[in-house]
Amino acid sequence: MEVKYWVPAIERANTVMTVIAKESRKLKLMEIAKKSNINKSSLFSILNTLEELGWVYKETDQTYSLGPKLGFLSAQYIQQFDLTRFFDREAEKTVRIIEETIQLSILEGNEIIYIAKKQGPQRVRIVSEPGMRLPAHATAMGKVMLSTFSIDKLSEMYKASGFEKLTDRTVDNLDELLDQINEMEEKGYIVENQEAVKGFTCIAAPVWNERNEIIAAVSFTMTLDNWEMKSEICKEEIISLAKRISINSHE
Repeated sequence: MEVKYWVPAIERANTVMTVIAKESRKLKLMEIAKKSNINKSSLFSILNTLEELGWVYKETDQTYSLGPKLGFLSAQYIQQFDLTRFFDREAEKTVRIIEETIQLSILEGNEIIYIAKKQGPQRVRIVSEPGMRLPAHATAMGKVMLSTFSIDKLSEMYKASGFEKLTDRTVDNLDELLDQINEMEEKGYIVENQEAVKGFTCIAAPVWNERNEIIAAVSFTMTLDNWEMKSEICKEEIISLAKRISINSHE
């Protein structure tokens, strides 16, 4: 039976994205055509449109992966339900231990968007509230989320936008950014020292979904003096907090 008000073009786009999601960065146009049963000329138009909209991304080897718009929408979807609730509950416990401001953000393009904050008791505070945006490369949370991107994708992103400097210590080239990002895989966190705000250090760790994909990041922000005193416990607590609010820990 024919479904009323059905739009075949949307169905085909959904089929294409599902095929790509199952074998990200493995399939070229001809292979996607075979798996989706969509002819090459129609598929070319679908893929081109999806790429322009940010739903898919064409790698340099001509294979396809899901695009940044999916990450943004996924994070927004999760935000509506569990993510901020888990953050509020768990950050309340952690702030009593570290006594510093804790924040949660998602990535949109090459910027982070703050979506939740738990204020610490310190008198010296940074100006940041949910909805505020900052360049991803200048923040610990941003670097954590950029760590999921390929070198080619990062190069393309920053070739267009460049490296905006928020302070004289903000990273301003791809090589240095890659060096910082590589620390995430080894340590499980990234430390940013006065790149976003002079006089402050920030440590961040990734928040994961049920497919072990990074969908957000959580951070502690503090003055340089406090970081010197608390750095070891902060390293332990940021990883612990990130794990507790990750979606896969609540299944």
